[in-house]
Amino acid sequence: MELMRMRLLLIALTILYNSASLRAEGVLVYEYYKEACPLAEDIVRHNVEVEVLRDPRLAASLLRLHFHDCFVMGCDASILLDSVEGMTSEKQAGPNVKSVRGFEVIDRIKYLVEEECPLTVSCADILAMAARDAVELRGGPRWEVLLGRKDSLKSSFSGANQFIPAPNSSLEALIDNFKQHGLGIQDLVALSGSHTIGRARCTSFRQRIYDAKPEYHYGYDRYKRYTTFRRILRSICPIKGRDHKFAPLDFETPARFDNQYFINILQGKGLLGSDNVLISQDYEGVIREQVWAYASNQELFFASFAKSMIKMGNINVLTEHDGEIRRNCRFVNTE
Repeated sequence: MELMRMRLLLIALTILYNSASLRAEGVLVYEYYKEACPLAEDIVRHNVEVEVLRDPRLAASLLRLHFHDCFVMGCDASILLDSVEGMTSEKQAGPNVKSVRGFEVIDRIKYLVEEECPLTVSCADILAMAARDAVELRGGPRWEVLLGRKDSLKSSFSGANQFIPAPNSSLEALIDNFKQHGLGIQDLVALSGSHTIGRARCTSFRQRIYDAKPEYHYGYDRYKRYTTFRRILRSICPIKGRDHKFAPLDFETPARFDNQYFINILQGKGLLGSDNVLISQDYEGVIREQVWAYASNQELFFASFAKSMIKMGNINVLTEHDGEIRRNCRFVNTE
């Protein structure tokens, strides 16, 4: 009996030691703030819930913030930094300006977390938690977020212009872009499902609806078959002007996180060119099979999406030696 107690004690000490070592090395772990700031996740969840109930579109905005952050230098909250002398903010880059929002929500959460636990919870972790909670609050899956990220000391305006996928990207460009971030084709398809919520500006889809070159699916022109959909888009976005008019990425269930996105693109009704290429440029049919699977099985999509979000959240995370925990998400610490 005494020997068993000693073994259990040894196991417990080993787990504690490994957990401490992981934190010291900057590796993400579950329940990272359980001791240092036990209310952190509750604070994030409550404030995201309040804001999303007030403005349901913020769910997509918070999810996009996390995605656009991770694809530029890693998940380090660099996207939250304002411009200062000698450094242009990522907010001003083409894919972000007049597109990403939700910064005030993150500011409020950070303020409340700092009141509770000063210099403990990183802005990068707040972004990851807020994205998870936003998805769940619109009917999507919930996953346990790995935590322990540190915040960047700089932003990359050029990186934001280079690494965030364009709405008219080819399938080859998308695959290459995700590969550069350690994400595979399955991650690309699953994460594209985030377009089940949110909106896009006219400038993001005008090329798709006025391009004279038809887009073929399975050997016939889906544009000609779905002329009603095309007319709707043209009524929102004329060939010139109204650049900042919005259209929902999913016309069927725009406010709900579900698998409707995959049904839409199988019908040629994806809003963005980068949505439709998953089908139109998948000449080997591998991606099409995955799209069909998600279109017919929402739970499968949810499980894959959660797995890919966790994987994306691990891109180039910073350690204690490379980053910091900002007091204010908009500026690096001055002391």
